Amino acid sequence: MIPARKPDIKSLTLAELQEVVAASGQRPFRAKQITDWLYKKRISSFDEMTDLPQTLRAQLAAEFEFSNPEVVRVLGSKDTTQKFLFRLRDGNLIESVLIPASPALYGETSDRRTICVSSQVGCAYGCKFCASGLEGWTRNLDAGEIVQQLIAVEKHSGERIDNVVFMGMGEPLANLKNLARAIQIINQPWGLEIGARHITISTSGLAPQIRELAEEPTQFRLALSLHGATDEVRSQIMPVNRKYPLKVLLEACDYYVAKKRRMLFEYILINDVNDTEEQAYELAKIARRLSAKINLIPYNTVEGLEWTRPPRARQERFQSILREHGVVSTLRREKGHDIAAACGQLRLQTKRREVEADAVARPTA
Repeated sequence: MIPARKPDIKSLTLAELQEVVAASGQRPFRAKQITDWLYKKRISSFDEMTDLPQTLRAQLAAEFEFSNPEVVRVLGSKDTTQKFLFRLRDGNLIESVLIPASPALYGETSDRRTICVSSQVGCAYGCKFCASGLEGWTRNLDAGEIVQQLIAVEKHSGERIDNVVFMGMGEPLANLKNLARAIQIINQPWGLEIGARHITISTSGLAPQIRELAEEPTQFRLALSLHGATDEVRSQIMPVNRKYPLKVLLEACDYYVAKKRRMLFEYILINDVNDTEEQAYELAKIARRLSAKINLIPYNTVEGLEWTRPPRARQERFQSILREHGVVSTLRREKGHDIAAACGQLRLQTKRREVEADAVARPTA
């Protein structure tokens, strides 16, 4: 029987660490010392927590893991985008992308570094433009595995991350419990101390969870991966639309906007699929209904998928229709197109190479 994994120390909030410390008979301030070691000093073992009593360090080591993902590959793009492939403690692969500042990215104007992080190993939702779901869903990431992506990328790149986007592998709202815990660690002063308004959660459209998010007090941003402005087109691209069609989804968005603040729409432009003038007109109606900004993203070609990106003139015509109807939109510059930066591509390529290598190495009968 395989023993159960110990929880990762970086999955605990300050309040939970205070409970651990209290249970060990230590004074409450020890919990803050632990978070300082984890998130300020960025140490890599319990032994390095030198201002903690040896008995407490031994207890932490007995109850929790201090895991650090293995950096398998780092690809650098000519536009300075960097893609990281990590191997987790159970051998699974995930990706993160470090994106340089750009005036066209999420409407921001100042110099910033944005990290696109994964929330699951694989994805169960099978969006037709995305490599993450081509081999299905394996498991959720725990909060520590989410947080560790930021720590590892900052360590490797030497760059301070300013913005966090949950738009990597997986559907964040399908892992809502661990997502909320990770956001608390990322946001709080005792954690990574990244402001809530610099944290964006992207969803393919899980309507019940969008309503649940509306009740959260933290003022993070919500991005909806729309990618189709009618049910007919969206269902071709995103199977989730069959469960939560636009009427249901947009009612959930109405509720979110009434409770929280404005939303952002992500809209990948796919040649001759969802980039028609008719789709632009319908998208403008939806955006005006929710006072939503739109981030237009030219499609990143994925090996094994037949779709392509529209010509630049077609992209600009689509955007001009939105602007003619008073909709704020940005057309994202290409980022990481030369390093397969789209979600799941590097993981998929690496897994396939490893399978091929195993097949070659395996002796024949």
